[in-house]
Order: sequence, then C-alpha cells, then structure tokens
Amino acid sequence: MSAFLSIVRRDLLLAMRRKSEVLTALFFFIIVVSLFPLGIGPESALLRKIAPGIIWVAALLSTMLSLNRLFATDHADGTLEQMVLAPTPLGLLVAGKILAHWLVSGLPLVLLAPVLGLQFDLDPSALGILIVALLLGTPLLSLIGAIGAALTLGVRGGGVLLSLLVLPLYIPALIFGAGAVEAYISGLGAAGHLSLLAALLALAVFFAPWATTAALKIALE
Repeated sequence: MSAFLSIVRRDLLLAMRRKSEVLTALFFFIIVVSLFPLGIGPESALLRKIAPGIIWVAALLSTMLSLNRLFATDHADGTLEQMVLAPTPLGLLVAGKILAHWLVSGLPLVLLAPVLGLQFDLDPSALGILIVALLLGTPLLSLIGAIGAALTLGVRGGGVLLSLLVLPLYIPALIFGAGAVEAYISGLGAAGHLSLLAALLALAVFFAPWATTAALKIALE
C-alpha cells in the first residue's frame, strides 16, 4: 500500500503544480451550469426539472477535459515504463493514479454541485441526493475514463478518439445519476437509481484497473 499511497501523493503534487489545468476544468463546470438559468429564465418548475441533467452533463464533460493527461505525461517522460517494471503490481499503481484523478477532477465537482444547484431552486433534500449521486458517479467516470485514456495513449488525435470511446460508456452513469434526483423530486424515491449506480461503481472498481493495465501494456508494446 505504500506504493499505492506514493502514487496518489505524487499525482496530487503534480496536479498542484499545474493548477491552471485543474482550474480550467472547474471553471468550465461552473460556467456551463450557470449559463442555463440565465438563458432559460426564472421559471422555478422548469429549472428544478432540468437541473439534474444539466449538472450531470457538465460534470461528465468537465471530467473528460482532464482525462488526456492521466497517462500522457508519464508516458512522455518514461515514468510509465518504470511503473511496468516495478515489483509492485501495475494494477495497484494504476488504481492510485485513478484515485488521484478523482480527487483532483471529481471531488471538487461534488463539493461545488450543491452551491450551483441553488441556482435551480433545488431544496436541501434534493441537493443531498445530488451529492450522493455524484459521490457514486464521479469515481465511475474516472474509472471508465482511465480505460479510454489507456487505449488512446500515444495515438494521433487521441483526444477525439477518447471522447468517442468514453462517452457511450458514460451514458448509464448519466441516466442513473440524474434519474436519482429526478425520481426524488417527483416523489418516486431515489433508492433504486442510487443502488444501480453503486453496483456499476463496484463493478468498475474491480474491472477498470485490470482493463486499464492491459491497455497500457498494449500501448507500450
């Protein structure tokens, strides 16, 4: 676990040295979410109805902005080859990088979402469901995105290809994450959507590091 924690700490330190990239994704999330109430107007019922989908789509796109740098820098400076040759299993190191990516790109979105949700006239209980859904969903986005980032590593035009690979896989997280808040607002209860989202996260935690490791080895060959 020391190697796992070292990878997390290293990636967090590197992210703090590239604050502009981190802040760009956060400002993108804030601006996209904030533009809709300004464009649609002050109709509370409509804003409450569209809020979950808008916040989730903005979070999804914001997370994708940082996927390109997940492995690209380590691949360029040779660190990735050293990770493959290290005695520590590569899957554990990859899991550390995914966790660091979520801490930098996903967790801030979870913390900002309740503040931005106030613009859509969401009540505190609905904001609580939104936070839980994002806590379950944003790690899922990072895990799935890591597979796409590994598959497109070193490929020309990899950013466009990464979007084409990852976006269809993000659809279940988007449906269940936004659907949880919508179901709660409509009085149906959010437990079913959150349970499915948690099940997807559990599957991704188990399979995504393994799939990412296999894709990285193929890319390095």
